[in-house]
Amino acid sequence: MNVIAVGLDLVDVARVERLLDRHGTRALDRLLIGEEREYCLSQAVPARHVAARIAAKEATYKALSQAGTDRVIWWHHVEVTRDRNGRPTIEFHGRGRESAEELAVSDSLLSITHSDTAAAAVVILLR
Repeated sequence: MNVIAVGLDLVDVARVERLLDRHGTRALDRLLIGEEREYCLSQAVPARHVAARIAAKEATYKALSQAGTDRVIWWHHVEVTRDRNGRPTIEFHGRGRESAEELAVSDSLLSITHSDTAAAAVVILLR
């Protein structure tokens, strides 16, 4: 496998907390897809996990852009799921899937982390 592109993003948890306080479920509906939302809301501090998913989606967008795709990718075109061992993975939908196919992405690697103040994600696209 060859690395096509790498994306990295960092999100401030306090900013996500303010977003959720102001816009609540409307923000969650705009940013997250089904299981992502359920997972985040089931956690003790949902904003940390929402921030991590925002970082993962932004990192994925950056990786797709770096690799040469010029498609517009929206929040719902990238989903952060968890494999059977609980590790985060990326699933592409709609334009995200089209971009990944155009670039011949065979796999993606995702690493996310968060603290009380920040969440970060790194995405590596492979061919």
